[in-house]
Amino acid sequence: MAKSNQCKITSIGGSALIEGIMMRGPKRTTVAVRTGENEIHTEDLTFKSISSKGKFFRLPFIRGFVGIIDSMRLSYKALAISADKALEAGEIEEEEPSKFEKWLTDKFGDNLMKVIMVIATILGVALAIGLFFFLPSLIYDGIAYLIKEFWSFDILSKDLVWASFAKSAFEGVLKIVLFLTYIILCSRMQEMKRVFMYHGAEHKTIFCYEAGLELNVENIKKQKRFHPRCGTSFLVVTLLLGIVLGLFIPANIGVLRPIFKILLLPLMVGLGYEVIKLCGKHDNWFTRMLAAPGMWAQRITTKEPDEKMIEVAIEAMTPVIPDDGSDIIKKS
Repeated sequence: MAKSNQCKITSIGGSALIEGIMMRGPKRTTVAVRTGENEIHTEDLTFKSISSKGKFFRLPFIRGFVGIIDSMRLSYKALAISADKALEAGEIEEEEPSKFEKWLTDKFGDNLMKVIMVIATILGVALAIGLFFFLPSLIYDGIAYLIKEFWSFDILSKDLVWASFAKSAFEGVLKIVLFLTYIILCSRMQEMKRVFMYHGAEHKTIFCYEAGLELNVENIKKQKRFHPRCGTSFLVVTLLLGIVLGLFIPANIGVLRPIFKILLLPLMVGLGYEVIKLCGKHDNWFTRMLAAPGMWAQRITTKEPDEKMIEVAIEAMTPVIPDDGSDIIKKS
């Protein structure tokens, strides 16, 4: 695969959707969804970001946590549009609703989707907290208990200097294994494989623009699909930073340890954002080393797109490029 020769670095970013792509520029956000063989639906999103409400929300380490909240809010809106359009176009098969689904529709009417999204969000957050904060700590404590019972060796003893390091490393490795296992399983699903292909189209299109080339299918096909400012890289970097922060939390405080880690989550997210921003802006041995784990994980979350997907990416990208160059972070 040919390497992109970047002549500039843009702040424009995006995300893959169901049969579509969202691109977000400094002044405009556009969703493009394929609705037919030769038809692409485009729609602008109106969005008031938290960061636009004051300078405080744009401060280093604060902007990262604020940014992830904005991204989640925006992604929900974009995903809802892509799901609706894909359903209308027949890309998603609509099943006969069950009695329970009919009851929900009668009960909540037009607000049903909002109710489902709220419930899904609550369940998703609860599952993530359980899997990535409490489960690793409980498993390590269980192993420590067995070792103490059968070998009379307390690996949680506060007298052991490496106790916090050992537990933090175990938790961090387990979190990364869980994350990679999840995305590998997702990549085996046909629907998710197509989303990952759209993810690749998004990255390639941004690289093509940063290389100063015309946005057409042939130019975009030649670009890399691994981008240092990707959400996958952000998640991997945040998980690795969690290992470092875990070193400062005592290993033998039981359930309080994952609670403290949850309280430190805004700091982890803020640090992760700054690392990704640094890797996206500079290309040297240090930033390449920092970006390497996330770039490797992108081999799972991005796939080579087909030409139809690239066409969708062009339709999403073109409208969000500002005429005044306000998206340019750095020129090479």
